Amino acid sequence: MNQNELDSLHHLPYQYVTDKSSLEALCALLSQSKVITLDTEFVRTRTLKPQLGLLQVFDGKNLALIDPVSIDDLSTFSNILSNPNIVKVLHSCSEDLEALWYNMDVVPQTLFDTQFAASILDKGASIGYANLVESLFSVSLDKGESRTDWMARPLSNNQLDYAAADVTYLMAIYDELSKDLDERDLRQCVFAESESLILKKTSPFPAEYAYLTISNNWKLNARSLYALKLLAKWRLETAREQDIAINFVLKEVAMFEIAMKLPQNSAALFQLSNLFPKQVRLYAKDILAFVEQARLADDDMFVQRPKRLMEFPAYKKANADIKEIVDELSVSTGIPASVISSKKQIGQFLKWSWLEVDETELQGLTPDLISGWRKPLFADKLKHLFGPNEKYDALRRI
Repeated sequence: MNQNELDSLHHLPYQYVTDKSSLEALCALLSQSKVITLDTEFVRTRTLKPQLGLLQVFDGKNLALIDPVSIDDLSTFSNILSNPNIVKVLHSCSEDLEALWYNMDVVPQTLFDTQFAASILDKGASIGYANLVESLFSVSLDKGESRTDWMARPLSNNQLDYAAADVTYLMAIYDELSKDLDERDLRQCVFAESESLILKKTSPFPAEYAYLTISNNWKLNARSLYALKLLAKWRLETAREQDIAINFVLKEVAMFEIAMKLPQNSAALFQLSNLFPKQVRLYAKDILAFVEQARLADDDMFVQRPKRLMEFPAYKKANADIKEIVDELSVSTGIPASVISSKKQIGQFLKWSWLEVDETELQGLTPDLISGWRKPLFADKLKHLFGPNEKYDALRRI
């Protein structure tokens, strides 16, 4: 894209879509596109689910801001998002996927994340949109409206201008990165990474095992761990049912303190350092019921203490061996080692391989290292390194 084309993006006129008929007319145009850029503006302060405040879309000619607060039926736009023949370009799309999934029950198909594309091309790890625009095109974007309440109406012209700029340069970024990706035959890696992220975002974690995600759960004795299991399940279910941010039900440290001390009355709850008085007033009955259930529980109701990876004798060597594979793959592919595998992804694979119950399997997922675009890179190397593994061998037979 030449300088004149870039300059034209700076003040590109946009349509503010606030009614169903205008949305349908817009979608008729978008349906003819091969590529559209997309962004969302949302609010999530006290709610578990993000509240969708604005949708921005650009097809290279038509720039539109869609108002989901004013339009009840967004199904026409949902059809655009689910159309696999249209590439949807987003930047750092994790939270956008949540906003779309929770509010519209849809996720974009054929998704291209420019942040990941930049990372795999070694143009910056987790680089922000404005920084990527500046890096590629020497254009500085206004960040003044980044803390807008996108659910408030009316939105000012400055707010709408800011939102529009979030998608106009995305098309130029997509074009620029696509050239490098095609030269190195990496484009499908970007689509595969997006598919993997979509699967994670749309696979809810079972509340029954929410205690596995609580820090330091391994420090608790059997009875306290059972209490933590009851509390964590209730907290997650309450947050989901009432659409409350999970920490506004109970903070993790508060649950841990309750499970450890097992207070037997409201007065004892008020003495806990990590529990707010308002939470005691709201939830004392529930909390004390779970504590009593744990106190009276028989040993056969207890759950096994979660094991940490460092407790496995083979952990240090296995971790080092996988890191060595990652470094070798980085040299042979030219992809940054941090993109091929993070420390977290190595841990994910080892937990899935060694633990009887792990978070990845509970979501019905497979580890990143042996799925998507990474699978052909790692498959034979990991099988040779670790030998027979019941889970891994079952996966390979699929």
